[in-house]
Amino acid sequence: MKQRTAILSVGSNTTLILIKVVAGTLTGSVAILTEAVHSSIDLIASLVALFSVRIADEPADERHSYGHEKVENLAAAFEGILILVGSAVIAFEATRRLITGGSTHTLGLGIAVIAFSAVANLVVSAVIARGGRLSGSPALEGDAAHLRTDAVSSLGVLLALVLVKTTGAQWIDPVAALLVASVIVITGMRLLLRAGAVLVDQALPPAETETIAGVIERFSDGSVIGFHQLRTRRGGSQRYVDVHVQFRAGTTLEQAHRAAHQLQAEIASALGGADVLIHLEPEDRLRPGQRALHIR
Repeated sequence: MKQRTAILSVGSNTTLILIKVVAGTLTGSVAILTEAVHSSIDLIASLVALFSVRIADEPADERHSYGHEKVENLAAAFEGILILVGSAVIAFEATRRLITGGSTHTLGLGIAVIAFSAVANLVVSAVIARGGRLSGSPALEGDAAHLRTDAVSSLGVLLALVLVKTTGAQWIDPVAALLVASVIVITGMRLLLRAGAVLVDQALPPAETETIAGVIERFSDGSVIGFHQLRTRRGGSQRYVDVHVQFRAGTTLEQAHRAAHQLQAEIASALGGADVLIHLEPEDRLRPGQRALHIR
């Protein structure tokens, strides 16, 4: 599913780039050409997303015993960098046009092309975003964010072209391009921050951590009396949970092992899928940070 969604993004961006380049060349609009640059960045990002989801789906091997899921987060970070580079190119060209001047023409064609681009990106981004949510893929979520940003910036350029056509004020065109660059910078920074949080093994959100704690505390097996050292992280669409669980004195290894497997399954189910590792510990005095279950 993830690969099919990524392929849709590649095809959409390729088509829009060709249309925008032709329209920008014919109209002389720097705003339309910057939109073509924006779509080119989106195409590269889509190719990166397609590559990353293929790699992330590969099973663990000797060199990557924890799997390849973080490739998706690395791809999302790369996409964020691409967005920032693209915004710099757009800002440079728009500033140059403001200084040197220039004129636009055949604006009816440009308006039609940008309107089509905005609608196409909104539709495709919605499809990709849904695929990203269902699969938990950060690469697809990042790709959808690109396309949504492209759609918003296209609407801004559309408004600018309409104003240029109705007022004849040529300066509106490069100013619109600068506004597009500003929107792109914000999107790029958000992607970088989100990807960076995963790459440095930031813990899962507090709500998910409390969900894990709640599952352990509600566990029906009377042999479990406490837990501590609950650690969580994320890699790509996969969540990882490590926790030390304390068992009542007299619990056999077989009983503890069986209970741990049941607890692993319940935690994974509560999170919608997770890799759960439970360390078995005997009954002992409470340690710093340990939560007792008060089972008698």
